[in-house]
Amino acid sequence: MTQDITAPLAGKIVRLSMEVGMKVEEDDEALVIEAMKMETPVFIPCNGTITAVKVKAGDTVEEDDVLGVVEEA
Repeated sequence: MTQDITAPLAGKIVRLSMEVGMKVEEDDEALVIEAMKMETPVFIPCNGTITAVKVKAGDTVEEDDVLGVVEEA
């Protein structure tokens, strides 16, 4: 089963901490979004492996955009 990592708000990706094939644990930091001069971390929703990263640093995203995909362990 897979779970999407979604954007909780609109903003700009300022830091990416995940890459395809990376083993992750629930609540690891996936990336950081900047909006209105505030940085908001986005966390991994479950233990597993990153199977897709759909953004890169500098991209602008909208709320609920899919940022990555995790295959549950």
